Amino acid sequence: MAEAAELPPAPDEAVAVFGQRFPEAVRYAELLADVGVKRGLIGPREVPRLWGRHLLNCAVLSEAVPEGVSVCDVGSGAGLPGIPLALVRPDLRITLLEPLLRRTTFLQEVVELLGLDHVTVVRGRAEEVLGKLPPVHVVTARAVAPLDRLAGWGVPLLRPYGEMLALKGDTAEEELKGARAALSKLGVVQTSVLHVGEGVVDPPSTVVRAEVGESPGGVRFAAKRAKAARTGRARRRR
Repeated sequence: MAEAAELPPAPDEAVAVFGQRFPEAVRYAELLADVGVKRGLIGPREVPRLWGRHLLNCAVLSEAVPEGVSVCDVGSGAGLPGIPLALVRPDLRITLLEPLLRRTTFLQEVVELLGLDHVTVVRGRAEEVLGKLPPVHVVTARAVAPLDRLAGWGVPLLRPYGEMLALKGDTAEEELKGARAALSKLGVVQTSVLHVGEGVVDPPSTVVRAEVGESPGGVRFAAKRAKAARTGRARRRR
């Protein structure tokens, strides 16, 4: 079993960013540093940089998320960015989507412990829940997969004119350039690279924004979604 390193005290920026939910943010950081490491959800080497590199890095994504929308955090893992986003944005309706049982178990425990009533945990892959989950305004993701593959999972979950916000590193511009053709096929009509968290995290967090038109996922997924909806209606009639 991995030994947890010591969690450093929360920086002043965390108090400013999390506000009233700062105690819950501390509790979440403690859980990640302890249970998260023991269950193999994060590496022990990440514990000393949990605040800057993980919690704050994710919380500042809220700068790019519109008010009062529905969000699906694809491949949520240990809850990043979904949980920090939920702590700073009680106005959002957030679904944490994760295929692995040990991770969804942890996520459910965290949601209950922190009293995050606006957060739902769903176990499954993005392609499995297509047509079963209501389409969302925003899909978020962090360190899940290369952009073209990530878009193939996340974009079809969007409602028309929704957007995918992917937290990426220094290679964001390069990745976006390489993924443009794939994104276009998926119904993405506009892309941009944003920098959020100026003065909170150094360097600021890099986010790739992919906005869709009226056919999220493109033609192929429109047919898939319609089929899933028909199956769902048939099941309800039984």
